[in-house]
Amino acid sequence: MTLTPPARHYEYERDGAAIYAESFATIRRESSLGRLPADAESVAVRMIHACGQPSLADDLVVHPSLVAAARSALRQGAPILADAHMVASGVTRARLPADNEVVCLLRDDRVPDIARAWGTTRSAAAVSLWGDRLDGAVVAVGNAPTALFHLLELVLDGGPRPAAVVGVPVGFVGAAESKEALVAFGADHGIDLPFLTVRGRRGGSALAAAALNALAQERE
Repeated sequence: MTLTPPARHYEYERDGAAIYAESFATIRRESSLGRLPADAESVAVRMIHACGQPSLADDLVVHPSLVAAARSALRQGAPILADAHMVASGVTRARLPADNEVVCLLRDDRVPDIARAWGTTRSAAAVSLWGDRLDGAVVAVGNAPTALFHLLELVLDGGPRPAAVVGVPVGFVGAAESKEALVAFGADHGIDLPFLTVRGRRGGSALAAAALNALAQERE
């Protein structure tokens, strides 16, 4: 089958590389990145690129050790543990430095029974199934506030501690509160947990995946 392009009715940039370069340049012109750790600027840019909102930078909170901790863990082969399949699917495997495993256990057969028995969501129940994989892992929560709360509770109970947490659940019930708990975790409990979050209701799988892709490889 021979394909022919449609007639040109609009003037628009058609070169993919040029679109990519100008998008990132526009983000850097229009966003306030100066208050972020220097090594987190590229992470912020990629997240803004995913949502089209330069104002996201104003709500970003990034632990000073987040980028170094996440990149070190990934280089050493640590898995990425995701609360949602959309987060896992958004990871660009070619960017991973050590062919890292990307795990989401939301569809595990055990999840519904655990959720019912514990009176919680399936997302939170799936977090409990991470088990020893959690030790030194890079965690990304992009959907469920209950998953982020549950993760923090596991760590507080002496469970395995991840190397880094991208905590950007989205929504109107518990999302902002779970992220504030993450921000205050070190001060409240004396446990230094490198993290990235977006204050307020904004978040989502696309933002979590964008952050992971930026952490996986320094190249924009």
